[in-house]
Amino acid sequence: MNASFARAYLGIGEVLVELRAEFPDISVSKIRFLESEGLLCPARSPSGYRRFSPADVDQLRYILAAQRDEYLPLRIIRERLAKRNADGTATHSGRTEMVGRRELLDAGVDEQQLAELETHGLVKRVGRLYGQESLDVVAAVAALSKYGVQARHLRTVATSAGRDVALIEQLVGPVLRQRGQQARQTADRTASEVAALLLRLHGSLLEAGLAEAGLAVSGDQPERSTEAIKDASAWAP
Repeated sequence: MNASFARAYLGIGEVLVELRAEFPDISVSKIRFLESEGLLCPARSPSGYRRFSPADVDQLRYILAAQRDEYLPLRIIRERLAKRNADGTATHSGRTEMVGRRELLDAGVDEQQLAELETHGLVKRVGRLYGQESLDVVAAVAALSKYGVQARHLRTVATSAGRDVALIEQLVGPVLRQRGQQARQTADRTASEVAALLLRLHGSLLEAGLAEAGLAVSGDQPERSTEAIKDASAWAP
């Protein structure tokens, strides 16, 4: 999975701090109302708390500015957001930040499988779009389906990833509270480094467990796994 899953997310209180200088009347109840109207779709931590990505905060800023500066009703804002998201103008590392449903289906799953991935928390929707890391998830699941692995079997993987994200958030939280672009860059760098170490640890523990079970894992397994994911479309039923 792309290491971007470990990017630091903000709690709802931190979002208020982030935006209050620009929008003094922002409140928890207002954010929850916008979510109930389908204008926001933040992720949830394993304990159920809202977690806002940089894209979520940017979308909230866009909504609040449209209300304050143009006095637009929610219906018009919703239409503008749909067009804005469909345009996919935001990019990160050469890839679109958000992808559409069709792109995920083309990556190797059908409608039912994609619905199951959403149900079990393996991919998450923001409005009608998905985070770009969902492409990696779908490709990996399509490859695993060759071995009879289904989305329901992978729920523990999603739960484990969520716990790792919570750990990383705890580690970078003090840095983020310093505010400013430099603090954000430091937090992003730390999150990426810790995520890489956690992935290495997970791989080592998996290999150790397989060895205890009497199953040999070749040294080039990571490379072979990468190739398997690339060929997922040929394996998908």
